Amino acid sequence: MIDAGQLKTRLVIEQPVETPDDQGGVSRTWTTFATVWAQVTPLPARRDIEADADGATQRWRIVLRAGFSLTLQHRFRDGARVFRIVTLRDSADRRFIEIEAETRVG
Repeated sequence: MIDAGQLKTRLVIEQPVETPDDQGGVSRTWTTFATVWAQVTPLPARRDIEADADGATQRWRIVLRAGFSLTLQHRFRDGARVFRIVTLRDSADRRFIEIEAETRVG
């Protein structure tokens, strides 16, 4: 059970906007979808190996109130830190959305 008082971090939810680049591809920019209060908790480190990966990946658990239609295409921003959504699920009581996200470090 999540206590709404634990939603202490202000996050910006961003959505991608793709514009044709006139060469058969697209140019992706990000626009603000919503600003929310969330609980952001680091998850234990995992041992993964990624070929040619510079830096490391930090995983996070993000909890926010339900009522947003989020997909894996959205992302969260806290200042310069960008959280990429890995998984989404409703809490048992459906009052909150529980998200596993990751950031790149280094």
